[in-house]
Amino acid sequence: MKLYYSPGACSLSPHIVLKESGLAFETIAVPTKTHKLADGTDYDSIHPLGYVPYLVLDDGRTLHERPAIVQYIADQAPDKQLAPANGTWERYKLQEWLNTIATELHKGFSPLFTPGMPAEAKDMTKTRLMSRLNWVDGELAGKNYLLEAFTVADAYLFVVAGWSKPVGLDLSGLSNLGAYTT
Repeated sequence: MKLYYSPGACSLSPHIVLKESGLAFETIAVPTKTHKLADGTDYDSIHPLGYVPYLVLDDGRTLHERPAIVQYIADQAPDKQLAPANGTWERYKLQEWLNTIATELHKGFSPLFTPGMPAEAKDMTKTRLMSRLNWVDGELAGKNYLLEAFTVADAYLFVVAGWSKPVGLDLSGLSNLGAYTT
């Protein structure tokens, strides 16, 4: 397998999951500014949507969305228990978390990385995002993980919550999330 990634980006989540899985894989760095790979290839010629992560299997099949990628990886190494079994209530809870992280948190952080975003818009974005993070903080009360044990959703939340510092979002009042990310 090949994982196209950018350091510090959301592609760190499937990178963590691949490491945890013990599966053989290769990583290929994609610079977010230039999209030129180390060999000079234009990444957009490999993945037309131009974003990471992008997983290419040995047989040429591809996946380009984090929730699908991390669940695929987990299912290839079931003994590692990175995702609950398909068809179980716990698997649906995992999917719920993956979707919440993707739509409410990940997409909530995205505008804060936009250069030149007006201060008022940034403040509104941070307020909305903090309400979501406060909710997550409550969900983590008394827990070490989102579900009963470490799963692919934990890798994703770890990465996304880590973006708070670079965008100037103060999470010091969220003790459960703070303990979770350290």
